[in-house]
Amino acid sequence: MPLPKINTPTYELTLPSNGKKIKYRPFLVREEKILIMALETEDQKQITDAVIQILSSCIVTRGIKIEKLATFDIEYLFLNVRSKSVGETIKVNIICPDDEKTSVEIPIDLDSIKIKKDKSHTDIVKLDDTLSMKLKYPSMKQFIESNFEAGKETISNTMEVITSCIDIIYNDEESWSASESTQKELEEFIDQLDTKQFQTIEKFFDTMPKLSHRVKVKNPKTEVESTVILEGLAAFFN
Repeated sequence: MPLPKINTPTYELTLPSNGKKIKYRPFLVREEKILIMALETEDQKQITDAVIQILSSCIVTRGIKIEKLATFDIEYLFLNVRSKSVGETIKVNIICPDDEKTSVEIPIDLDSIKIKKDKSHTDIVKLDDTLSMKLKYPSMKQFIESNFEAGKETISNTMEVITSCIDIIYNDEESWSASESTQKELEEFIDQLDTKQFQTIEKFFDTMPKLSHRVKVKNPKTEVESTVILEGLAAFFN
């Protein structure tokens, strides 16, 4: 006689990048094992790969490609899945800023962690009086490749991320789609920018939405209370 099937509840959230509503389920025991094994390695690339694998299984809404979602969408989605799966509170070890060595364990309510949005952020970069560029957010795949794959130089990493995020280059009369350009052509276009123009592109990445949470921590040795800002998924799973 076959064992009974267990009904798994589903939940809904809104993706921060585009406002699209998606349905998801909590992760199961087999998926939790994948995460635990990745966390034990303390390797951020393995942890990130595990997160993507788990989310791919937990997304109920069809047509959602996890690997193409913006990094902060994936982080926000994972925190919500984790909250509904194993509890709404996690314990994070934080190094006290005043002596930079004492570690304190702080409980954090996952529901209180939000995506921080900079009011000055825009995906339109104005290069000069006539030429502008529309950018798109880097995917988690691009984030992993640029940060955790060995054998790449920092400059080439930066260039690769920037060119992969170019959507359209345009002026009042014409537009050029990045999808119709080669990697070399896009790199040559970026190379001809002056420092001020390049800084406007950097601002897009600096002000991009991010997972952020502010906590107060008191050093038990010095009695000094400090405020610490945690940003990015890795900060909550240290």
